[in-house]
Amino acid sequence: MTPVTIAVFVLGVVMIALVALFVAAPLFRPPELAPPDVESGARTRWERQKRQALAAIKEIELDHRMGKLSDEDLTTMRARFEAQALEAMAALEGEGRA
Repeated sequence: MTPVTIAVFVLGVVMIALVALFVAAPLFRPPELAPPDVESGARTRWERQKRQALAAIKEIELDHRMGKLSDEDLTTMRARFEAQALEAMAALEGEGRA
């Protein structure tokens, strides 16, 4: 092997080692105790629940108009999704006051 080949080989091994250390570094970092903004996470969760419940209401109303849901099923499911939406709205309103 020529000195240039050895130098290229060593340089390649060093590059691979550096990349491996860079990729593995997060595994050796201590875990964070809590997310930086816990309240924002809760707000995001409530907003998502509200959005999903309202979308579900629209979906079941469409299914009812298409004949896929009976009146009884619509009433039952709508009450459940309305309760979820109202719960989320109340939580979001409570956060706004705090």
